[in-house]
Amino acid sequence: MAQFGVDIDVAFQGAGAKPGLEIWCVDNGRLVLVPRSSCGKFYSGNAYLILYTSLLKDGTPQHDIHYWLGSNGNELDSRLASDKALELDAALGSHAVQYQEVQGQETEKFLSYFKPCIIPVEGFFSARTQNGGSRKYEPTLFTCKGHHVAHVKEVIFARSSLNHNDVFILDTENKLFLFCGCNSSIQERAKALEVVQFLKESKHNGSCDIATIDDGKFVGDSDVGEFWSFFGGYAPIPKDVPASLQEHGNCSTVKLFWITTQGKLCQTGSDIVSKEVLHSNKCYLVDCDTQLFVWMGRNTSVTERKTSLTTVENFLRSQEKSAVTPLTFLTEGLETALFKSYFVDWPQKIETKLYSEGREKVAAIFKHQGFHVEELPDENDDAPMSMDFSGQLKVWLVGGDDTTLVTDAVIKLYTGDCYILQYIYRDNGREESIFYAWLGKQSAIEDKAFAVSCMFHMVNSAKGDPVVAKFAEGQESLEFSFILKTSIIFKGGIGKRYKEFVANKGVADETFDDSKTALFRVQGTSPYNIQAIQVDQVSNSLNSSYCYILKTQKSTFTWLGRLSSARDHDLLHKMLDMINPSWQPTLVREGNEPDEFFSALGGKAEYPTEKYFVGYREDPHLFICKSFEDVQILFSIKSYLTVNHGYSCNMAMMCNIGDLEVKEIFNFSQDDLTTEDVFVLDCHHEIYIWIGRHSKIGSKENALNLGLKFIGMDVLDRKMTVDAPIYVVTEGCEPPIFTRFFEWDSLKANMLGNSFERKLAILKGKPEKLEAPLRSSWKAYSAETTSNSSRSVNGVKSVPPAIDSNGSASRSSEMRRFSSPAPISRNGLEGISVRDRGSGTEYQESTPQSAAKLQNDHNELDPNLPVYPYERLKVMSDDPVVDMDSTRREAYLSEEEFQEKFGMSKTSFYKLPKWRRNKLKMALHLF
Repeated sequence: MAQFGVDIDVAFQGAGAKPGLEIWCVDNGRLVLVPRSSCGKFYSGNAYLILYTSLLKDGTPQHDIHYWLGSNGNELDSRLASDKALELDAALGSHAVQYQEVQGQETEKFLSYFKPCIIPVEGFFSARTQNGGSRKYEPTLFTCKGHHVAHVKEVIFARSSLNHNDVFILDTENKLFLFCGCNSSIQERAKALEVVQFLKESKHNGSCDIATIDDGKFVGDSDVGEFWSFFGGYAPIPKDVPASLQEHGNCSTVKLFWITTQGKLCQTGSDIVSKEVLHSNKCYLVDCDTQLFVWMGRNTSVTERKTSLTTVENFLRSQEKSAVTPLTFLTEGLETALFKSYFVDWPQKIETKLYSEGREKVAAIFKHQGFHVEELPDENDDAPMSMDFSGQLKVWLVGGDDTTLVTDAVIKLYTGDCYILQYIYRDNGREESIFYAWLGKQSAIEDKAFAVSCMFHMVNSAKGDPVVAKFAEGQESLEFSFILKTSIIFKGGIGKRYKEFVANKGVADETFDDSKTALFRVQGTSPYNIQAIQVDQVSNSLNSSYCYILKTQKSTFTWLGRLSSARDHDLLHKMLDMINPSWQPTLVREGNEPDEFFSALGGKAEYPTEKYFVGYREDPHLFICKSFEDVQILFSIKSYLTVNHGYSCNMAMMCNIGDLEVKEIFNFSQDDLTTEDVFVLDCHHEIYIWIGRHSKIGSKENALNLGLKFIGMDVLDRKMTVDAPIYVVTEGCEPPIFTRFFEWDSLKANMLGNSFERKLAILKGKPEKLEAPLRSSWKAYSAETTSNSSRSVNGVKSVPPAIDSNGSASRSSEMRRFSSPAPISRNGLEGISVRDRGSGTEYQESTPQSAAKLQNDHNELDPNLPVYPYERLKVMSDDPVVDMDSTRREAYLSEEEFQEKFGMSKTSFYKLPKWRRNKLKMALHLF
């Protein structure tokens, strides 16, 4: 909340006390608070000050300040708005980031506050008079750009304003027309429909007609004829360069200037800038060509900061830079990831969160007792409540060239082995699965690669769209511990490859047995997620926050840390029974240990005595991944693991993402998850890859590689490890651990069609026409499909799902459970069978011996099929073939071209297992 002071405008008293928007307009040289009913209505003749306050999950308020300058505003009002932005920042304790917004060039962060859009009004704001009276309704033409926020701008009402790249809205008295340029994207058209809805409600009281006009369509449609009649009749629009091919300038140099108290600029250093040159008692200008930053040290005054603003404005004029160049003001300690990316090796600093009042008191008690307490654990983490944890868990040990089903009641994992886990649960009346690959820290490189490969083979063999996750030991998510319920992580291993490693290297086998001394740390937040982790049997492994079990050859001790709770003690006793109920322990409290205890640990030594705060989950960030046109499939697992982990192996299964571009979506919602795209939800300790049904990404393996590449980019500058948990989820099959980050509407999630078709159906009040009667597998969708089961974006027909006699999709496949497969061998990976124990039905992936027969049953080698050239058969063809089965494009190739593209005959190709055929087809854009 803004603190009132001598230098602070009285208009700011109490500002920022509540989450949401607060807007002031400069009116006659003073700030006037804009009524909430008028928020989002901006006059082009004024300047505005906008404060957006949000509460983070830890309860801390976050402030962003924007000052908006209308295109017809005067310089005095603009200067006052920028000065007041600095005053407001000071009133809020200098904890806000400030952005300059210019009409027509607003940032996406700013526009995200006013969904679906802002449409500036000609004229001036007045606190004393409001618009009144009526006038003749004049047709208005708007251009609408943007996929996730709408940049709406009124343009001259003339045919010359139209083009092929953009989407336009013609607002007439009785009808709203949406004109879609032939080069505009589906996402852009969908976003424009939201603007159409906004105009319908705000300007027509919800009672006007809506028509959509396709660029180039001018015959046989009355709406098209009516649209062109407003422009004096139809005439061709001149050709222009598609927006996707237009070049965008990149920042080539970075210049750093010190701003003196007299407002002069002094260039500092070279083009390579370092954090060390920034001093807390100075202000600096960072010129990145396409945008400017002003960095203000914490010890600078409001007067110095206002001087900096004037200096920057003079700099823009002297350098003949555009007046709409993005300008951001940052206070020391609040630097954005983008700003830090222009500096060399910006130091990573993690500041301890402030205590709440209650925690401060408890922490003070501990400190008074001589313990160093950084923060206290949060007992109310809501993550375990995000989904049902009463499902069924299956675990397979990956060892050497095969897998073995683990049947122990207590999950026992070994740090020298890898495991595949399948968790089966019910959600919204459906049976769902999550597959995990758990990679032990000391496991062999080959086992890690084979575990990932086997997991994806299981996923591809399973029905529906299971969620896929990859965990490294020590990086597991909290919900994973609830899925395991009770687990023990032992040193050593029981797998074939670990045993071979011990034998070949001549090293000691650390695998636990009763004859060895072992130390276990017990942890968990409830009886439903207890873990015992074997740690090094030395005193340094102890920690006052935990309880431990020490097993020697002669005795067993249970050790209670001073900072452990009664709940921890209960969990300790439960776990002791799980490990070995025959052990008779001696209870030891910290500080009263017998000599035998520390002797077993190699002597007494220093160990941590602090209690760390588990903490609130930080607010997630959503990013759209933009570049998948050049995705190449059939990238070897060797390259994949070498690039991301430094591994080396021979298994082939992964793909290459190529260059990855990401853009953050601010103030995101479920509606931002457009079906044509792929998104990364960055939750700080884990990431989720969301795959839209109509996205161009080829497989979940590809998505996993994308997640690793995203982590490597370090967009948020948090130095996240590549071992962080990665989930891959598909549209329509999102688990509760993903949907908890949204206000989720399952009806929207189950709609078919592309983004435009869905929005249009909702706008016209007919969403049920695009609702999927039952969940359809994402595998049935690819980049070429749309909601219409007989149509694709290239005009290629696709095969609709099977419909039963009642008109609904067959749900037998939905209810089948993926049960324990036979042990997987490296040489016989394609021979896995899956049996439904309830029905006795068996699903078999084809082996090389049976593949030919299986494919002949599907007429894959039909000699009567027509022959088409490769360029017309590939997914993104400029001249696609119509009336073909898009699920087997390769079958229409001639024998000669098939041999050229695939390097084998059709007969040899169809003898391969299905998963491998699909990989080859995706590599050639035929899947």
